[in-house]
Amino acid sequence: MEKTEKLKILTDLIAIPTVNQNEAAVANYLQDLFQAHGLTATVDEFTPGRANLILEVGAGDHVLGITGHMDTVAVGEEKFWQHPPFEAAIDGDRIYGRGAADMKSGLAAQAIALIELHEADLLHGRVRFLATAGEELGTPGANRLLEQGQADDLDALLVGEATGGDVIYAHAGSINYRLASTGKAAHSSTPEVGVNALTPLVKFYQEEAKLFQNLPQDPILGPVKHSVTVIKGGDQVNSIPAQAELMGNVRPTKVVPNTEVIEWLQQLVAHLKDDFPGNKLELTIIHDFYPVSTAPQDEFIQTVLTASQQCFGEIRERPLPQLRTINGATDASVFTKANPELPVAVLGPDAWESSHQVDEFTTISSYLATIETYKRVIEKGLR
Repeated sequence: MEKTEKLKILTDLIAIPTVNQNEAAVANYLQDLFQAHGLTATVDEFTPGRANLILEVGAGDHVLGITGHMDTVAVGEEKFWQHPPFEAAIDGDRIYGRGAADMKSGLAAQAIALIELHEADLLHGRVRFLATAGEELGTPGANRLLEQGQADDLDALLVGEATGGDVIYAHAGSINYRLASTGKAAHSSTPEVGVNALTPLVKFYQEEAKLFQNLPQDPILGPVKHSVTVIKGGDQVNSIPAQAELMGNVRPTKVVPNTEVIEWLQQLVAHLKDDFPGNKLELTIIHDFYPVSTAPQDEFIQTVLTASQQCFGEIRERPLPQLRTINGATDASVFTKANPELPVAVLGPDAWESSHQVDEFTTISSYLATIETYKRVIEKGLR
């Protein structure tokens, strides 16, 4: 495939707005692209405009999974963008646009790698490409694929998030929760006849700061990270609020798993119910993403690292791609529920630090290097 066509595929994908929706448009585009090159992919539209895409190629006993998500986060204030978020502007080595890094460049690179290997008859073993909807908000696409059994027989998984060529061999999980408090409204001149919905949430905030102290550190992922990030309550300064809510996030590890974190949150809320009987408290777990961790010396991780160092080494002298970990979650948090020991490598082009930012970008050089990296990993296969 010529460089101009590779760039057109990426710019076409960026130009399709998929802010927490509309993934079916990207799935249909990829299906048509694969068909034009002799490959048959399936689009699974599960609600209007929202779809996954599945492509399986090759044969063999071992299955290499390759995954990328088609959605993006919101643009924010478009007036602050120097390059319009859906025009895929090219400036030197950079392509700007929402999703350029996170992660339409990785998604396009995966599709192109499969096409080029198919046309060169260099595919070894079975490869299953899973393009997902909704990774940025709730992972409905990955969860649907999990329920369909698409992850059950995977022997390794390559995730195409932006990493600048580095190989991520572990990332923390992520639990988002909401604690709602219902009290009784009253005038602020007579607070004793009301029940302030904020009071138990303030207590929760204080106790949450101590809840995860003295826990064992994960040898790879380190300590559990946790934060209370949202508190809402009250409409008027001279009224006792009857409704309030608090939201927070915890990053579990393999050593401190999701089930234990959720149990501790539930126990804390149970104590608050005893301390504040006049309030109705309800804890809701919004998202429950598992940590992902593969030994850095794992054969699959080393295969991906070698390929990345070879291909990215051609576009820069130093530093070469390296192994590292992150705290951000990926769709692998869902897929590894089918097999917690599934080897997972996360690798993609530039620029991780521009993800979710104004004037998000990827670099053309890293995009092309990522295509070649994926080709080497897929061509080696799982034997």
